[in-house]
Amino acid sequence: MKVTATQVLSRGLACRCPNCGEKTLFEPGKTFGVNPSCPHCGLKFEKGEGAFLGPFVLNYGVTVFGFVLPIIAFAVAGKWSLPLTIGCAAVAAFLLPLAFYRWSWGWWLALYYFFLLDNLPANRGTAPEDDE
Repeated sequence: MKVTATQVLSRGLACRCPNCGEKTLFEPGKTFGVNPSCPHCGLKFEKGEGAFLGPFVLNYGVTVFGFVLPIIAFAVAGKWSLPLTIGCAAVAAFLLPLAFYRWSWGWWLALYYFFLLDNLPANRGTAPEDDE
């Protein structure tokens, strides 16, 4: 295989194209603009309707289980007051998804291609335009 699972994971953590490794996942100058495909190798990032759901689920999971629930657990344990808990949970619920948006796309593509390495054009020996 040309692209290994380790390369896919490291590229995903760096928000790079899983196929060629170039920094082309996002449109230049746009914080939330995901390129539909890699301008360097042509790999499609958005596979069609609902392609945003993978990054959305990752983003939601990290926000809720990594931040909001531990904040609530502090309140239940009596470590934090109710106003502090509500304030921190609200900030986490609104700001973390925005801050984590780019990483959620990189991580999603890494997970997708980690399990489906044969779907990468570099590993099939085909051009990305041949992808379905």
